[in-house]
This record gives sequence, C-alpha cells and structure tokens, in this order.
Amino acid sequence: MNAAAELLAPAALARHGGRVALACGGESITYAALAEQVARAAAALASLGVRRGERVLFLMRDTPEFAAAWLGAVHAGAVAVALNTKLGEDDFRHIAADSDARLAIVEDVFAAARPDLAAEYARAGLLAVAGASLPPGAHDWRRLVARAAPAPPQPARAEDPAFWLYSSGTTGKPKGIAHSHRAILVSGEALKSLGVQPGERVFATSKLFFAYGLEHGLLGPLALGATGVLLADWADPETASEAAARHRPVAMFSVPSFYRRLLAEGAARLAPFRRIRHFVAAGERLPQAVIDAWREQVGGEILSLYGTSEAYCACLMMPPSTRAEDNRGGRTGKPLPLTELRLADAAGAEPMQGEPGLLWLRHPALASGYVNRPELTRAQFRDGWFCTQDLFVRDAEGYYLHQGRADELVKIAGQWVRPAEIEEAVGADAAIVEAACVSVTDADGFERLALFVVPRGDEPQALAAAERVCAERLPRYKRPKWIRAASELPRTATGKLQRYRLREMLLRELGDGR
Repeated sequence: MNAAAELLAPAALARHGGRVALACGGESITYAALAEQVARAAAALASLGVRRGERVLFLMRDTPEFAAAWLGAVHAGAVAVALNTKLGEDDFRHIAADSDARLAIVEDVFAAARPDLAAEYARAGLLAVAGASLPPGAHDWRRLVARAAPAPPQPARAEDPAFWLYSSGTTGKPKGIAHSHRAILVSGEALKSLGVQPGERVFATSKLFFAYGLEHGLLGPLALGATGVLLADWADPETASEAAARHRPVAMFSVPSFYRRLLAEGAARLAPFRRIRHFVAAGERLPQAVIDAWREQVGGEILSLYGTSEAYCACLMMPPSTRAEDNRGGRTGKPLPLTELRLADAAGAEPMQGEPGLLWLRHPALASGYVNRPELTRAQFRDGWFCTQDLFVRDAEGYYLHQGRADELVKIAGQWVRPAEIEEAVGADAAIVEAACVSVTDADGFERLALFVVPRGDEPQALAAAERVCAERLPRYKRPKWIRAASELPRTATGKLQRYRLREMLLRELGDGR
C-alpha cells in the first residue's frame, strides 16, 4: 500500500475524479488532475535522486502545487516535512540538519527572501525552486514536474514513515515527530462526525505545516471525497471572509484567537460565515466569551476540538449536536472514533471523577516517537500510549475539560492554582480582549502570579477591570501580584500561547527589584 496512492486510487477517482479536490482563491484542481500531478511530482523527486525513506523539506505557500508536491513525496516513498513559512534561518538549519534532509523544495518568494541561504543550498544540489526566479544551480521544480511521466507509487507498509511534523517550539528548538502511512489513511474522523459529504467544501484557516491544518484542510477532505478550501497565504479576516463568500464551505476549522479577530471586524465581515453549518476551534483554550459572542453575532456553536502533533488526528471534540446550555464550563469534548483515552494521577492510578489527571491517548495515527530523541520518546510513548502532558477532568456526562499543561499548575501559598481559571474570569470582562496568567519567582524565591491583559480600548480601564474582577471573584491566594497590559499576547505560528515570553517580559521590567 501507499497512503498517497490510496487517497487518489482508481476506485476513488471513479467515484469523484471530476470533483474539485482543492480550491484556492480562483484556482481549483480536480481529483483526477491532482492524482496526475502527484504522480508527476513523485517522478520529479526520483529524477533528483530522492529515494525511499529520505526526507524532503517543503517551504511553500498552501496551494494545490504544494499539496501535489507533498503528496508526491509520500507517493515516492519519501518522507514529507512541511515547514512553517515564517521560519527563521536558525530553525531552518536546525530542522534541515535534524532531519538529514535530502532536498528542499522552496517557492521562489522564500528563496528570494534569503538569497544567501538559497545560494548555499543550490550550490550543494539540495534545492529545487518553484517559480520564475531561480538562484544559480537550483533545480527548476515546475519544469521537472511538467516534463516528468507519472510514476507508479512506491510500495510501503502501514508503519513506514510518510511525513514528519515539527513542533511549533513553544519552549525551545522544534522537535520532529515521525508519522506513518497509516496516519494518513485514518484522517478525517472529525469531518465524518460533522456529517461532511463528498463534494462538500471544508475551510481550514490553519496552515498545512500544522497537524490541525494538514488533517482538516487537506488529508481529511481528500479521504472523504470533499473539497479542501485553502488560503495560499496566512489567514486574515479579509481573506477568510472572501474565501467563505466564494466557496461556501459547510464546515470551518480555525483557532480561538482567529474567531476573536473575526468578531472584532463587525457584522459586514461576518456575513459570509452565517451560511456555514459547523464551526470548530482548536490549538488553544476556547474562551466562553468567544463562544457566546459567536453564537449571538453569527449563529451556531463553535465546537472545541483537541489533538496533538504526536497523535496528528483529532482526538476530542464537542458533538455537532451540542446545545448552547451544554457548550459551557470549559468543556473540550468527548472522544472521537478510533481514540482511546485514560486519565492518570501522580501515582499512575485513575483519578476520582472530577479530579484532574494526565491524559494518555491511543490512536492508529499515533507517532512512532520523536526524531533523534530516544529518551523523550521513552518517557512519553509507552506500550502504544502517549502521555500528552495535558491535565483533564472528566465530568459526570463524559465530557473532558482541559485544565492546562501539567507544568503550568502553580502552587501558591501551599495551594494549587490553575492559570486558565484566572484567564477565563478576567477575559470575560468587556474591557479586555484576552488575558494570560504565568508564574514568576519573586525576589524572595516564592512563586507568584503575573497577569497580562490585552485592552479592548483604554489601557487604564482594562487594568482597573482586571483588578476588580480578581478582587471580586478570586480568593486571595489566586490573585496576581503583577497585572500588566500588552498590545497582544505572544503566540507561535500555530496560535499557541508562549508563556515563557510573558515571563521574560516581566523579569526584564523588574530586574533585580522583583
């Protein structure tokens, strides 16, 4: 078997070969045309000397061309590694070395942005460029694909590597996560749960280098015979609204912070989204205030979804039948089909109902481990299970509630504090867009809380609102010692909050006087 070939097999093409597989702006490609482009891309990679199991890096915008090239690597038996297009040079070099990549396929706009790096890789024969402007010595990717005869798929076992994901680096250098052909073939359970049908359109604002975007923007729709709606460049309210109006998707997958940005745009920008049946959010905590405002201004519920790069596929989601009265209290969802979950306390035993525990999960798409990190792999992957390092509570109705990362719980005055609880309370105030709470060690060596708020308008008003909410709604030991305003919260490219950067900001401000 070969996962890329299975997605575009003759039987699948007989059912929907003439349907649009991917739509991007005014461009679209049918399933039949995509299958041919994938086979040509595989042949082009073979002509460049790429062999089974070798890694191919991709630094390209989210277009049908990129999708065909990525799937072409899998078709050829190689390992596809998509990179964040905002990646710095140091991280690019780190990933290239860590993956021992055989080749990098780069769109010309990114090669032009870093000419010295592009020239270095071109001289070494490690660079293929898609576009009109090629550095000297670089392979012409588009020319190679156009001239190639479609290649047959390379046979693979279900457990053979097909793609690697690199973590977003919230705490350090990105780490590689190895996934198999089997993972691709079980994509799209969340789409099935939503009732997405062949020929219907699905829109994901997250980029394809990210597991969430890869499953719900590309591989999941292809597995169902649906159409994936892509944004070539990074999503903003204008381009997302245009895509929703043009393509009329039945489901939208995004991150909570992007839904918040859309809400701030007003009624005119929100109009195209009112025709969408299902809204899903993942990648960060979904505030109740965003759920309520979206229901009021757009209609319909935003359904929380949870997954990890290590699982690749989504694992938890609020059911599509969720009512407003059930979409509350920080509920993350219930297990999707194929997902097995268990909670464990510090001793490894199942906690009492309502008590937090570490979430362990098992899934057919689970990674084989971390690249070049055997100790970390042994610590988190055990007997077919993966320890997420996320704390959850399971309520009496079977919903899982995310309590934060295990390393984010802070003991203040001898009592455990969950920063998300403070963020939820303060972030609900009308004067505040969002809030983030972190722990900081004070001058006496004690852990204290620091709260950062993004003002909706006047900064003093937002700070006063945060002080008032903390005083009125939180016990003394949960009240932050420091409250600061920020124009925005630092996040990774995938939308995850970078708490360490907030901590560093405060420590720089305080110096030795903390």
